[in-house]
Amino acid sequence: MNPVPLGLYIHWPYCARICPYCDFNVYKAGRNETGPLYEALLADLALWRDLTGPRPLASIHFGGGTPSLMAPQHIEGLIGAAEQLFGLEEGAEIGLEANPAELARFGDIARAGVGRLSIGMQALDDGALKRLGRDHDAALALNAFDTARDLFARVSADLIYAREGQGPSDWKAELSAMLARAPDHLSLYQLTIEPGTAFDRQLARGTLRPPGEEDAAEMFEITQGLTQAAGLEAYEISNHARGDTHRSRHNRLYWTGGDWIGIGPGAHGRLGSHAAGGRRASAAPLRPADYGEAVKAGRLAWAEPLGALEEAQERILMGLRIIEGLDRTALKAATGHDIDEDAARQHAGAGFITLDETRVALTASGRIYADRIAMELAPSADA
Repeated sequence: MNPVPLGLYIHWPYCARICPYCDFNVYKAGRNETGPLYEALLADLALWRDLTGPRPLASIHFGGGTPSLMAPQHIEGLIGAAEQLFGLEEGAEIGLEANPAELARFGDIARAGVGRLSIGMQALDDGALKRLGRDHDAALALNAFDTARDLFARVSADLIYAREGQGPSDWKAELSAMLARAPDHLSLYQLTIEPGTAFDRQLARGTLRPPGEEDAAEMFEITQGLTQAAGLEAYEISNHARGDTHRSRHNRLYWTGGDWIGIGPGAHGRLGSHAAGGRRASAAPLRPADYGEAVKAGRLAWAEPLGALEEAQERILMGLRIIEGLDRTALKAATGHDIDEDAARQHAGAGFITLDETRVALTASGRIYADRIAMELAPSADA
């Protein structure tokens, strides 16, 4: 049996509306588009099974887009097909991202086989939700969260901070209100302005004014302090869980260099490693129609193979995000590369990382600089 876990990511790109901060591959759904996409997903899944063989899945994750807009019978059909084609490991995680506005569908989604629901609440302030382009208010978001906990074994809520008009005290009050509900998992993201989004255009025009770096950094520290005090460990930079049971198993595949198949328009995947004959990246066509045509032609969405250096850089960027840090032994075994020792010693001396021969991990003070530190620790072509 392959010791590296395998996950399945299913991208459902359709949304009721497009949020101004979103840079994912999303589209507003037409009436006749969802059925053909479902059939294409089933066919794509079979193509991947022919490649990987009977390798059981550790996780299935429905992302988007808004996969809670999927017909429950389609969710159930994809789970069933995945189980029939690949098999499921004991205790496999089956998760789905949901919009609070689809609250009425939650019961059907649970009955379809989903065990972990991630709810995109995004804010607990009605004005902020409107500014973020959301189609729900705070009361509905909280109702959706409370209802989900009665239906699903594991529930997570997403919130965005460092929003326009929000100061540290505002975020402290908002996060405290969420923590008063004793959640078992929170995904707490600082708002980033991504190129090509509506917010990016507003920023260029001067009609969007997010908080400054100092306020954003203070909100990050508030996030870490309040969640820790509430018993939610920051097991990853933006993810906080009450014990191991509530950690995201699917996301761990990304952070630890696991394998996953990506199906759906724009979905990405990773299989293998340099040491095992090469790590392959997949990237499906972005447009649903193009994706459907590719699947119909029997074409898997392979991109160029990742070189050992590129694979090492990716593993370092992702591995540093988790509380356990990056396993240097596994990195070297998979890619033949190690971290940059000189940069590592500098960051260790500054108190930003802990370091030994087998592992490197960010300290609490280093987490706010995670991406920069990862880039500096990554080996270069000249190394």
